[in-house]
Amino acid sequence: MREAPLRRLRSTALGTVLLALLAALVMTAPTEAKAPDRPVVTTDHGRVRGMAHGAYNTFDGIPFAAPPTGALRWRLPADAAKWKGVRDAGAPRSRCAQVSPDEPGKVLGSEDCLYLNVTAPTARATGRGRPVMVWVHGGGFTSGGGSDYPAQRPAVRGDAVVVTVNYRLSVFGFFGHPGLGGAPDFGLADQQAALRWVHTNAARFGGDPRNVTLFGESAGALSTCAHLISPKSAGLFHKAVIQSGSCMTEMPVGATDPGAPAYSPWAPQSRVQDAGAEAARALGCTLPGAEALPCLRKLPVTKLVTPELTQKFSLVSYGNALLPERPERALEGGRFHRVPVIQGSNHDEMRLFTGLALADHPIADAAAYRARLKGSFGAAAGAVEELYPVAKFPTPALAWSTALTDRAWTCTTLRADRALAAHVPTYGYEFSDPNPPVIPGFPRVKDFPYGAAHAFELPYLFDIPVEPAFTAGQRELSERMTGYWGRFAHTSHPDLPGAPRWPAFRNDAPLALSLAPGADGIRMVDLGAEHHCAFWDAHRV
Repeated sequence: MREAPLRRLRSTALGTVLLALLAALVMTAPTEAKAPDRPVVTTDHGRVRGMAHGAYNTFDGIPFAAPPTGALRWRLPADAAKWKGVRDAGAPRSRCAQVSPDEPGKVLGSEDCLYLNVTAPTARATGRGRPVMVWVHGGGFTSGGGSDYPAQRPAVRGDAVVVTVNYRLSVFGFFGHPGLGGAPDFGLADQQAALRWVHTNAARFGGDPRNVTLFGESAGALSTCAHLISPKSAGLFHKAVIQSGSCMTEMPVGATDPGAPAYSPWAPQSRVQDAGAEAARALGCTLPGAEALPCLRKLPVTKLVTPELTQKFSLVSYGNALLPERPERALEGGRFHRVPVIQGSNHDEMRLFTGLALADHPIADAAAYRARLKGSFGAAAGAVEELYPVAKFPTPALAWSTALTDRAWTCTTLRADRALAAHVPTYGYEFSDPNPPVIPGFPRVKDFPYGAAHAFELPYLFDIPVEPAFTAGQRELSERMTGYWGRFAHTSHPDLPGAPRWPAFRNDAPLALSLAPGADGIRMVDLGAEHHCAFWDAHRV
């Protein structure tokens, strides 16, 4: 299997984001001293004792499946064991095993990781109960955890029960091998198990299991797209929000650094299966087919969670029972679940990738910029340069980031919007704050502002500390965004009283909502015109 060209993001950018989120959790994690009154809820497997925080309660570290260890490694999620007494749910459990971003030889998390977290308003729910919003975290299918996203803001502001989930990552979640009958996408199966848990238990936390919104960012958005396609996800959710990761996301060669291969998050099952057989041999498990599995299942976590295997098994397989066909083809053919969708991207997505690569791969001048264009776009490089001349940008690196954002993110998202809108209500957006604050500790790059880069909208939706603190306009934008998302969860359309109207995307009027602070920061825009999408649709390079 080719090495994924997002390796720099996974090993550096998302690793940094992960560590910053962990630091944020240390600052915001609930403690018993702050919340002496601890609520108890009876789930289908036993009682759990959470934490009270005034307007909301949290119940963290609830198992939704059995630990996928030992004989259950590389098997579809099994039912969790029931327990007696009251299980403590006052703090999150371990994230799924992943490579440490700072120490590649060190493993963060555990193979025993299939837990979820519930945040629920304390006010009594009316009618059938509150909508349930199930969050799937990003991290390139290699890092992150559900507890990285403190959910009191979407729960209270959106008046919703919010569930954040863990799922198996990289070699444990997206491994394939002939002995397994292919590459069954265990990580996606974990997410489906969490959704089934939600259907069984949501009402116990004040939620309505008949009104579930699945939402996620980056790998979580790609996961949400996969569930739109998967036959096994039918009926598990009723709305979807896809943030920065449509079914059609892809990058050309050289996007993240010179020489990097073209990237798609989807891989044919046969390729992943062959990579698994090759990895098994390298790990000393040389018996053929299923006979290699006992050997592989006995290997310690440290032998499997390595940078090499993490990169090798970071793509979602198709051609199996969970994902029968390549998602973008299914989307284009209208073969997906008929649920309303919010979908969008950020105005400066690629600046995250480019900025964190500049130390090793600088774009110092116009000549270096032209070389990168030639490497990625070949014969079309001149036409790209005419649309993105280096003289129009403060630096060549910003010119490069703008071209790649349009090519890899905005215009692929708009193509997915068009496919969705032909069948279901679809609401497009672009997060466009030009000066969002960053998570503390995030590396700054001289003369390279991140702008509305990949993942920079997350503190507007979740309680993630940032520096500097939000301005008044940014606080209002955060309120509007959580309001729009919550309103969509309640009603299937995001129009919010007192806020600018958000009409559905139409193929005859393909407009999206720009989300930025200021008096006219929230407005409908033609993203196709602003991001040269007619050009990129004609030049699929």
